[in-house]
Amino acid sequence: MRIKTLLVALAALVVSSFAVAADYYVDITNRTGYTIYYMYVSPGKSKSWEEDVLGNDVLMNGDTQRVTLTGYTNPYFDIRLVDEDEDSYTFWNVDVSTQDIVVTLDHLD
Repeated sequence: MRIKTLLVALAALVVSSFAVAADYYVDITNRTGYTIYYMYVSPGKSKSWEEDVLGNDVLMNGDTQRVTLTGYTNPYFDIRLVDEDEDSYTFWNVDVSTQDIVVTLDHLD
């Protein structure tokens, strides 16, 4: 009986120690009146910004860009957008599993 209990406890420990990676996405809509040139999306607890997810593209005013986030274990992300005048718009700790972003001039840093 003791060995069976130990094996069950060990199995539970092994399963709980592996965080399950998931795929998330966030739709970001530009309503600033300006073209967005850079879009950075980083895990919420990150100390730095990851690469620009727009690459060579831009996000024109009125357009929406879907950003797919693959292999993360947590849906909370920080999002920073930079427009043609180098103004930035930062959203902290966004739960991308429940929230999309509509960026306006009200969000200017």
